[in-house]
Amino acid sequence: MSSDSTVALDETTDPARRLTSEERRRQILHAALMVFGARGYEGATTDEVARAAGVSQPYVVRLFGSKENLFLATIDDALARLLEAFRAALVEGDDSDKPVGKRIGEAYVNLLEVRGLHQTLAHAYLLGSHPMIGPAARKGFASVWRFFRDEVGFEAEEARSFMAEGMLISTMIGLRLVDDYGSDPQITELFRSCFPTELPHVLDVIPRGTERW
Repeated sequence: MSSDSTVALDETTDPARRLTSEERRRQILHAALMVFGARGYEGATTDEVARAAGVSQPYVVRLFGSKENLFLATIDDALARLLEAFRAALVEGDDSDKPVGKRIGEAYVNLLEVRGLHQTLAHAYLLGSHPMIGPAARKGFASVWRFFRDEVGFEAEEARSFMAEGMLISTMIGLRLVDDYGSDPQITELFRSCFPTELPHVLDVIPRGTERW
């Protein structure tokens, strides 16, 4: 996605039809994931989000009230997408020979197509001292842990390992470490270790250092 791109509307949306406020809200949250993912909470502005979404900055403020409220809504959206993808992978168990951990891992990697989702959550997890964002981030993080323990049935060590690898992948994405893939043998080894079967797809969708979002 180029630096000047705005969020594409759903292909089923009639361009001649006026979008509802809920459709606009989803469009703005999609853009907010990209902007907060790249800039973090402190670095992002509602104006950047508005431009990425193709709407006016006053419209963003009218819908969400403040950057803080927008970030909180974006965290909720990211967590909802994450857990929805995980639960869908869990349900696939009846029709798949893959172990549950493999299916959920693939779902996590496939979410790279939602630009900024992993990084937005990673940014949120660094704001534990914020009076509003900190509690929301902790609640979200705990909900992922409970998913692995209660819904998947992982033992604590397996859940810890899975979440630790997820945080490693998020760090790699945020660092735009893919820029060194192929030129740095250690980084190349790391990518091949983390993505033994999904590497071609990951290399196709993961953001580069030259990309704004």
